[in-house]
Amino acid sequence: MIFLVMEIQSMKVYSNSFKNSEAIPSKYTCEGENVSLHVKWEGFPKETKSFVLIMSDPDAPIGTFYHWILYDIPSNVNEIKEGESVGLKGKNDFGKLGYGGPCPPRGHGKHRYYITVYALNVEKIGLKEGASAKEVLKAIEGKVLAKGEIFGTYERK
Repeated sequence: MIFLVMEIQSMKVYSNSFKNSEAIPSKYTCEGENVSLHVKWEGFPKETKSFVLIMSDPDAPIGTFYHWILYDIPSNVNEIKEGESVGLKGKNDFGKLGYGGPCPPRGHGKHRYYITVYALNVEKIGLKEGASAKEVLKAIEGKVLAKGEIFGTYERK
């Protein structure tokens, strides 16, 4: 048997809203305006046909909590401005479409919030708006050309 393994390249992801591995300002959280973060990415393969963005909190008491799911982002878009949205919106674990900012339980310590961007070899992943992060992650299996991520932290005292 021959298995073809697709090598996933890395790409650069960054934000003007916060510096990688540093605190996310409260403006972008449930204690502030809850406005979505600025995210930009570069260094993706030229054959990229679309992007997926997922923001997750692996430190949530219930396991990984998904805050922001965007998919079918056109290949000519490599930036999401603060407060904007591009492509189809998934349903976050707050039960809403689009962005839901950091909101860890009080006294639970500092949580990490990962923003991962995937470059795909397809224009559409075949899901309607409102898909969950798990549905999106399953739909992109075998379609990822490149991936990049950053993370910020937030703590409610």
